[in-house]
Amino acid sequence: MTEDHGYAQRLQRLESVWWKRSLHVQGPYRFNVRRLCQGRVLDVGCGVGRNLSHLSGRGVGVDHNATAVSLARKRSLTAFTPEEFGKRALLGSFDTLLVAHVLEHLDAVDGEALLRTYLPYLRTGGRVVLITPQERGWHSDETHVRWIGPAELRSVGKRLLLQEHRLLSFPFPQWMGRFFTYNEFIFVATALPSGTPEPASNVRG
Repeated sequence: MTEDHGYAQRLQRLESVWWKRSLHVQGPYRFNVRRLCQGRVLDVGCGVGRNLSHLSGRGVGVDHNATAVSLARKRSLTAFTPEEFGKRALLGSFDTLLVAHVLEHLDAVDGEALLRTYLPYLRTGGRVVLITPQERGWHSDETHVRWIGPAELRSVGKRLLLQEHRLLSFPFPQWMGRFFTYNEFIFVATALPSGTPEPASNVRG
């Protein structure tokens, strides 16, 4: 369903709701994405380009929804379908891999496969930022198929040899996620060289 033309239009409608624009509700999220995402950023599952627009030219997006990619380009953002991206991108050419509100749309096997597909485009020691919705947000979209909470984020991080740095609730404490649609889990880690043992984590709840 997330490949459909209608889904891309839904993303565009949600982003352009008048009260969101009038109240500048994206401000805290814009600041957070800029702070978390270092250097050149690969935004996997970029949709119509919400996070790309926050990155002020530092981001390249990829999405399997061709309509979403087209809408992002109309905003003068750099976005590609997976096929286009594979023909252009160089391995190890990004400083941050951002995967925001994507994994909850995939089962465990496909979600891990997606990350394994794009991790090689991240430089050694680059940053990985995974963002997933909390309870109210998870129930807000019928295309969500799997709950991705702290345990699931840590589990996939270990399987992919990511050194965890932070796992936090944003912008409010986790209990707010039961009521506030846009509360998020954010997992921040470093990509380790293949075969390197995972160092002890210095997580802050």
